Amino acid sequence: MKNYAIFRLVCIVLLWVALCVILIVKRGVDFMALFSIIASGIIVFVPLYKKYKEGRYNK
Repeated sequence: MKNYAIFRLVCIVLLWVALCVILIVKRGVDFMALFSIIASGIIVFVPLYKKYKEGRYNK
């Protein structure tokens, strides 16, 4: 992976983690908060994983 691809991936991960922490702090741990975190993780990271596996970042 190129440096800019790694940087983008790290930025997305850090932003997602920060938003998850904010959600848990403001709302507490309940079913809807956990569901939101899991669903957003799937929506964000599955396409990134597929893109990485196909090798589009390696070009």
